[in-house]
Amino acid sequence: MAEKNRYSDAELQEFKELIQFKLETAKEDYELLKSTITQSESNDTQDTSPTFKVLEEGASTLSKEEAGRLATRQAKFIQHLQGALIRIENKTYGICRETGVLITKERLRAVPHATLCIEAKSRQ
Repeated sequence: MAEKNRYSDAELQEFKELIQFKLETAKEDYELLKSTITQSESNDTQDTSPTFKVLEEGASTLSKEEAGRLATRQAKFIQHLQGALIRIENKTYGICRETGVLITKERLRAVPHATLCIEAKSRQ
């Protein structure tokens, strides 16, 4: 039997549904992180005594910096998922960009935006 060079339309549809679910979740998480960064109605340093104000301001700044890093990472993940949807539409999804062989279904289920097979990834 000849080796498959791309996934079938039914298989691509299965991956598309998985990616769309992950994309929705990722967008919700991104919005939550953004609101954490910009939220002004929280119990911030405005209602604390001066003794603890400096400590809370520092903790608040660190928390917002961490949320900013997470939001940036989440935005990048969303872009990768959107790229995977484009590859599904082009019927090139699941093909390793270095070797040209199919990426295993197990890998794509775990990392649906993967563009490298395990062998190519391990060589990096």
